[in-house]
Amino acid sequence: MLLLSLLWLTALTPLVGLLSYFCSRSFDLGVDFKMKTIEVDGIKVRIQIWDTAGQERYQTITKQYYRRAQGIFLVYDISSERSYQHIMKWVSDVDEYAPEGVQKILIGNKADEEQKRQVGREQGQQLAKEYGMDFYETSACTNLNIKESFTRLTELVLQAHRKELDGLRTRTSNELALAELEEEEGKPEGPANSSKTCWC
Repeated sequence: MLLLSLLWLTALTPLVGLLSYFCSRSFDLGVDFKMKTIEVDGIKVRIQIWDTAGQERYQTITKQYYRRAQGIFLVYDISSERSYQHIMKWVSDVDEYAPEGVQKILIGNKADEEQKRQVGREQGQQLAKEYGMDFYETSACTNLNIKESFTRLTELVLQAHRKELDGLRTRTSNELALAELEEEEGKPEGPANSSKTCWC
């Protein structure tokens, strides 16, 4: 099983409902930490998700997690123009602190609150295009694109590490083949092969 670390950057407001809907286990470490196991292309992947809920007091901690993140969600609230504008700051921080080639997805959350919408879907799509990211609008209330967005980011991370993954698969395959060979060699010969004819 592979272990991936994903960073959940929420602009200004916590998205506990969305993460809780997707994840079964939660840990209170000051920074919200959740775990989930999913399967992508036949590979079981255990993902760790870290959420600072947009709180400035966690900014120093967040920068530490940037360096370890393999995938990053940048999340805003479609009913808050201010949260959308805050995404630019997160992108700047990601460029400065995250490892080169880290995978990113832009999320517009609370898509079910259409009557309160302040950020158009086209705005989200355009921003994602500018930064070279995939884009999803999600909702914990209606289950819109929750699994899809997590699966997609996991796929992107796996694709980015395909060479390492292929090497892992080759090593695992070789180890299994060697173990089977050793097991075969260790087996006692059958009665027919082990009995010797006496010509006395």
